[in-house]
Amino acid sequence: MPADTIRVTPRARALAAAIRSTRENSGISGRELSKRLGLSHGTVSHWETGRRIPTPEDVASFLAVAGVTGKERQRLLDLARHASEPNWLTVGMPGIPQQLAGAVECERSASAIVEWAPMAVPGLLQTSDYSRAVSAAGGLTADETERRATVRAGRREIILRDEPVRFTALIGQHGISDRIGTPPVMQDQLHFLLELAERDNVTIQVVPPRVGWHPGLAGPFVLYDFPDSPAVVHFEHYSSGAFVPDDDDVQAYRQAVSRILELALSPADTIDLITESASELERSA
Repeated sequence: MPADTIRVTPRARALAAAIRSTRENSGISGRELSKRLGLSHGTVSHWETGRRIPTPEDVASFLAVAGVTGKERQRLLDLARHASEPNWLTVGMPGIPQQLAGAVECERSASAIVEWAPMAVPGLLQTSDYSRAVSAAGGLTADETERRATVRAGRREIILRDEPVRFTALIGQHGISDRIGTPPVMQDQLHFLLELAERDNVTIQVVPPRVGWHPGLAGPFVLYDFPDSPAVVHFEHYSSGAFVPDDDDVQAYRQAVSRILELALSPADTIDLITESASELERSA
C-alpha cells in the first residue's frame, strides 16, 4: 500500500466530497484539473474517493485553480489539515455542516447501516414534512428548514437505488407514538415506514418501553459498515457530534446492537404496531 494511501476516515470522506463538489461546480473535468496541477489523473481521482489524502498545500493549489476564496477556502484547508485524524468531535452548530458531509459520504459508501433512534424516526426514513416539523420545532428558519428537508430527501436515495445499502432501523416506541408535526404529517410518516419496511434491504424494529436498562439508553448512534475499510460509529446530538472508528468502540456498539435487537419487537410485530398507530391517528382525525 503506498505511503499516502490510508484508512478512509470520516474526515477524509468529507474532504473527498468537498473536493469533488468544488471541482464539479467549477466546471473543470478531473483530467483538466490533473493537468493544471501537474499530477496524474489517478491521484486526483483518489482525492475524490478519499483513498488518498492531499496535503494542505495540494488543496491550496486545487482551490486556486478552482477559484475558491474566502471562508470556503479556509474551511477546506482546515478540513485538509485534520483529514487523517481518526476521531472527529465537533461542539457547536458551526461544526455540524462538515460532519453532515462526512455522514453523507459514509452513507454513500456503506454496505450496511444500523441506526438506533430512541426518540424519533431515523433521518433516512423521514418524510419531507416530518423532517420540516422536526427542524421547525428546533427553531430553525424557514429557509434552513427547507434546505434540510431537501438534503434529507436526497440522502434517502441510498436505500432506494438499484444496489441499495442494507439499512436496519431500531426505533424506540416513542418515535412511533409521539406526534411530530400535525396528525396528517405523522400519519403520512407512519404509512411511509410501512412502505419502506416492504423493501428487502430495509428492516425496521421497534423497541418497546419499560424493558429495563440496555446500552441504547445511553443515546442514539449509527453504525456504518464499508466494503473497503473498517467500520465507523457516528453520534449526533443537538449541537455536537462525533465519528469514532476505534476498533474497540465499534465492537462495543456491535454488542449494543445485539442487545437492543434482543429487546426489539420482530419486524412483523413492528409492522402491526405501526399499522395500529396509524389507524389510531385516523380514528382521532
